[in-house]
Order: sequence, then structure tokens, then C-alpha cells
Amino acid sequence: MINRELIQPESIVVVGGSNNYHKPGGAIVRNIIQGGFEGTLRIVNPKEDEVQGIKVFHDVTELPPTELAILVIPAKMCPDAVKTLAAEKGVKAFIIISAGFGEETEEGARLEADILETCRHYNASLIGPNCIGLLNNWHHSVFTKPIPQLNPKGVDFISGSGATAVFILESAVMKGLQFNSVWSIGNGKQIGIEDVLQYMDENFNPDTDPTIKLLYVENISNPDKLLFHASSLIRKGCRIAAIKSGSSESGSRAASSHTGAIASSDSAVEALFRKAGIVRCFSREELTTVGCIFSCLPPVGGQGGNGLGSFAIVTHAGGPGVMLTDALSKGGLQVPQFTGEAAEELKSKLFPGASVANPIDILATGTPEQLATAIDYCDNRFDEVDAIMVIFGTPGLVKLFETYDVLHKKILECKKPIFPILPSLHTAGPEVAEFLKKGHVNFSDEVTLAVSLSRIISTPSPARPEIELFGVDVPRIRQIISEIKEDGFVEPQVVRQLFECAGIPMVPEKVSDDKQQLIEFANKIGYPVVAKVVGPIHKSDVGGVALNIRTEKHLALEFERMMEIEGAHAVMVQKMLRGTELFIGAKYEEKFGHVVLCGMGGIFVEVLKDVSSGLAPLSYPEASSMIHSLRAYKIIKGTRGQKGVNEKKYTEIIVRLSTLLRFATEIKELDINPLLADEDDVVAVDARIRIEK
Repeated sequence: MINRELIQPESIVVVGGSNNYHKPGGAIVRNIIQGGFEGTLRIVNPKEDEVQGIKVFHDVTELPPTELAILVIPAKMCPDAVKTLAAEKGVKAFIIISAGFGEETEEGARLEADILETCRHYNASLIGPNCIGLLNNWHHSVFTKPIPQLNPKGVDFISGSGATAVFILESAVMKGLQFNSVWSIGNGKQIGIEDVLQYMDENFNPDTDPTIKLLYVENISNPDKLLFHASSLIRKGCRIAAIKSGSSESGSRAASSHTGAIASSDSAVEALFRKAGIVRCFSREELTTVGCIFSCLPPVGGQGGNGLGSFAIVTHAGGPGVMLTDALSKGGLQVPQFTGEAAEELKSKLFPGASVANPIDILATGTPEQLATAIDYCDNRFDEVDAIMVIFGTPGLVKLFETYDVLHKKILECKKPIFPILPSLHTAGPEVAEFLKKGHVNFSDEVTLAVSLSRIISTPSPARPEIELFGVDVPRIRQIISEIKEDGFVEPQVVRQLFECAGIPMVPEKVSDDKQQLIEFANKIGYPVVAKVVGPIHKSDVGGVALNIRTEKHLALEFERMMEIEGAHAVMVQKMLRGTELFIGAKYEEKFGHVVLCGMGGIFVEVLKDVSSGLAPLSYPEASSMIHSLRAYKIIKGTRGQKGVNEKKYTEIIVRLSTLLRFATEIKELDINPLLADEDDVVAVDARIRIEK
């Protein structure tokens, strides 16, 4: 729970506060004082009479009633102190800086549990233990530096790691990013990242509250809660970006399907962030760059890039302009060429040798006035661009204070967003610092800006919470599942029954251990046909697949051969179809639910691992976004004269499958590989389903 006493206390006590700035107890007192806390600050220290000019209490029992307590004492002393403070001093909020709890030992976990129980009993908030504290516009209760520039409309930053939070703040401060609050949750025994988002969501005021949230996440304990409140905040006009660390391949047990080989906890995180509309980042620099981009954009009622897709680049150095153009183009963004009357007019106002094709290169000798002119043309005359990127370091020929003052004024005046790229942090440190003091941010590296911008543009809006049922026979699905008696991979006819309930088309097939029945079926549907062994999991590995069978005699020979394969108990015959091979898979991840994967099929799914993930149930826009994010999307769309596949039907099958999974949580692994697709149809050819009840 998060209460007023935690966020806006009238009185604070630092238990373990000291005069030594090199220790947490001294540093946190210093930061609270320097932060201008206007309430009453108290200190408890048995060995000191005065700490940083404040009279000291020697024991917590001597304190008058206090609202927030910050503990910087040994872990073993914390439970008794919390109990006394909550029971006798009316403390309603605790920030426990101390380490040595559940993150280290079982005994520490017991101490932690005692503290949590006391807080529950007295209805008190608890941040930590093992954290750097809480920083906001009201009180600077952290022991670390840097203290970023605070602004009520700045960024809310929530971190699962105190040390990492410091490194992220270092990156942000260098860029000029301003903050409203910094939450270090530590062990998160009571208040985790999801709880902070819940508080921000349920108390959100669009007129006064910050709309940018940055997250550093080490553990997602409640994915549903994170999904609900993150997507709710984004729908209210917020933008959220996050790093999720510790997402390397997990579950590396021997996989029994393509999906099992590919799916991981990271797939679940990717799917969750996609569904919520969270921009996923992979480094501190990327996260803070995304935060700076957010701060340059006007408020919107959703995530995305605010309609950005086309950019003008104004530079005084050709190389960075070209690198930025390359990076934007690689990310699918446009840098259109400027021609015509407006371009010629602009060129006439620049020095000879300048270029206006886009990038607009005003040359190293370009003046502040020429920079202003170029920006004005981009804002008012070049309608095809949505935003302006300005690269301006120090060529040693102009006064940068004057140039950056021009840039400052244009950022305030222009209708289109301006992204300043000021790379000369060493040679123009004072000028850049002055520019940042005016409330701006700086992207010192143009390629990092472009990569981060493409991540924002490619992040979909939050998915609708409604489930797409459209004729999926849920009662029949439940009946089929209930009739399955044993765990494991189900028979092909059961797969077909479930797919029929979901409306997923399958190639005509027959499974039998009777050779004559299969020959009659093949004669009925027409040759050529495919024969596949039933029993072994990986059919191709044991020679259990025969393609392009054109005669009864050939089919009879393949049947006899396959029935000799170890583990075989039947043979499946299917109509031989041709088309592009696609893949859909799903795996149940604990806490997250079903992660649905899609990509190119056949051997490519394991060789290239070009798959996209989503969290069931999926909407049409979600499934479409998954398909569009594939590196192989050009093949699906059609390229170099080759016809594409029926993308609409592929999308529909993904959505229908996700609805099936939503009502059949007993399905732990599902694999359709391949689906054969052409411009007309998409049909499931080979599918496996593993059940655990």
C-alpha cells in the first residue's frame, strides 16, 4: 500500500542518521536537508548528540509522533525498531535502506517477514528493505547521487535495483532529463513495481501528473497487474518504457517441439510488453534516450510516436547527418528529399556549397541565423516532415551560446518537435549545460536517437481487453479437454477436433494403422499425397515423412516402412499442398499464461529463430503487429515479383488459436509447423498439442 505519509510526510525520522557523508546514514540526512524538506526532520543515533545541525534522539522510544521513518541500521535491529515506531510513535510509512534480509539469508528472510507483518497490522507503507530510498519533489530520501533536476511534470522512474537506478540517473542527468520521482523498491516485500504503477494509475490526474514512466524491472511477480495498470496509464495519455533484465534463455530443458526450443521467459516478457504498449529497451542509454524522446513529444492519448514517420535533418557536419539518415532508414523511418521552389529559396539563403536535399547541411561556417532559417523552412514550408533533428556541435567557428539560444527559441516556437543533437560535450560543456538548464534534453549520439525512436514507433498501442470469440465453440473445447485422460501429446484426431472448434483450417488427412483405408483415402482426395508417421515426436529425424507420393504402390511401401519405425502406431496421409511455410506455436509460462509465437515455418523457425511473441488472448491488431515485426515480413507480404500470402487469414488463425488457448489452460505446448500459405488460403498441415491437467 502507498499512503500520503510515504509521499508527502509532515515529519521524517532517520534512524541511524550520522555526520559521516560517506555512509548511507549521513548521506541521506544531507540529501533531505539539501532537498529543502519543509517538514520536521528528526535523527536517532545513540552515539551522537547532534547530526548535521539537528539535535539527536538517542533511542526511538524518545521520539515524538512521526509520520515517515527511514531505517539505516543493521538488519537484525530493524524488526524491533519498526514495531516500536508503528505501535508507539504512529509511524505510517517506512523506508528501510538496510541490507542483509531475504536477498542474503533465510534468517534475513524471517526478519523481513516480521517487518512486513508489523506494517500490515498497523496499516503502514513499506519501501524496501535493501533499497536506496525514495526521491520526489517533497523529500529527497535517498543516500545516493546524482540528484536529478526535479520537475512536477518530469519523469517517474521505478527501479527494482538501487545501484542500477543510480547508473540510469547518471545517464539521464547527462542528457538533461528531468524527474518527478525516483522509486527504488529493493526487495519489494510490500510495494513492488506493479504496486507503484497501480497507485499512479488509480490516482492519475491528467492535468497535473507526469505522463512519462521509466521502469527497470528485475522480477515481474504479478504480470496481470503490470499489464492492467501499464496499459491503463498509456490509454490515459502516458508513455512507458522499460528494461527487463535477467531474461536470458530459461527452461533449457530438452524441448519436445519447435515452440519449446524457442519460447523462453524472455518471450513472455516481450509478449507482455507488446500487449501493454510498453516500449522495451535493452540498455541504460536506450532507456534514458527513449525518455528524452518522450519529453520532446507533445501530449497524446496513447503511446506510439505521435504520428512521427518522416524527418528533416539540419546539420553543420555532413557525416553525422548521413549516419543519422542511414539509422532512421534502417528503422523504417523516412528522410524525404527536398526539391522545388521552397528548397531553392532556402539554398539561396545559405552559403555557397550548402545542401538542402535533406539532410540540410548548412556547413561548418553556417551562422546561428542560417540555422534558424533552415529550421523555419522545415517547420513551415516542408510539409512532408513530421519532426526536425538538429545536429550542431562546435566547429570552432561560431559562438555556441548564441547558436544554442537560437535552438532554444525555436524549440519553444515551432509546431513540429525538434530533437537537438549536441555532440560536443567535451569542447562545449558550458554551452550544452546552459542549454540543458533551460529545460531541454540533448541526444549526443544521433544513431542511438534513431534506434530508440524506431523502437517507439514500432511499439503498438495497448491491446483491447476484450476476447475475440467469433464462433469459437468454447463448450465443445472444454468437453474435448475433459475427455482426455492422460497427460502428454494428444492424438492427431484430437488436434483436429480442437482446431475445428476454433475454426482453424487443416489440410484433409486421415490417420490409420490400416493400409487399405489410407489407400482408399488417397484415391478419394487425389494424388500427390504426403505420409507421416504417428507416434515419434520429431518425425523428420526418424525418416517419418514422405512427400510427393503419386501412386498406390508408393504409398503402400511408405506405410510398411513407417510402421517399422520405433514408436510408430499409425500413419497419417494428407493432401500434398504447396505454398509458403509459416509457423504458429504457443507455450504456457507460469504467471504469464500462454505465449503465442509466429514466424516463418519449416526448418527456418529453428535455424533463423525469426519469431514474434504475443500474450493470449490476442486481438487482431496485436496479431497483425506480431506479423509485421518479423524480419521476414517482406516474404509474407510478397517481394521481387513473388506473390505474398493471405496475411488476413494468417492473422485470423493466430487470433483464433489464442482464443482456444484462453479456454484451454491445460494445453502447455502447441506447435503448428508448417502452415502452408498462398495468396488465397492458409492451412495447418502439421500440428501437435501437449496437455497437462
